Amino acid sequence: MQISLKFSAALQMALIIAAAVSVAPAQAAIEAPYSAAAVAAAQARGEPVLVDVAAWWCPVCTSQHSTIKKLVADKRFDKLHIFKLNYDTQKLDWQALGVHRQATLIGYKGKQEVGRIEFQTDADLIQKLLTSTVS
Repeated sequence: MQISLKFSAALQMALIIAAAVSVAPAQAAIEAPYSAAAVAAAQARGEPVLVDVAAWWCPVCTSQHSTIKKLVADKRFDKLHIFKLNYDTQKLDWQALGVHRQATLIGYKGKQEVGRIEFQTDADLIQKLLTSTVS
C-alpha cells in the first residue's frame, strides 16, 4: 500500500507539472538590444521590426514599454522583432534613423518604414503601429 501511495503522489505531481507547462504563455515577440546589423538582417528576411528608442529615465518610454508588453502578449505579434535602442548610449544610431528624441517607436515591414510615433503614450496609436508592422 505504501508503494502505491508514493507512486500515486509522484503521478499527481507529474500531472500538475505537465498542466502548468501546457498552460504557460507562448513566446510573444522577440526582443533584443539594437544593432544596425541585427535590424538589417531581420529586415532582409522580410520580418516585422519595431525599433524602440528609449531612455531609462524617461516616463513616456516606461509607459510605452508597458503598453507594448501588454499588446505583444497577443499571438498576432509572435514574429515581431523589437529592437531596444538606448537613447543615452547609441546616439549615432538614433541619429542615423532620423530620430530627434527618446520615446520614439519606428515600425518596419521588411525594409519599408510603415510608421513612427514620437513621444506618445496613447495605447490605440501604439496598437495601430504594431498592427501595421505585422500585417
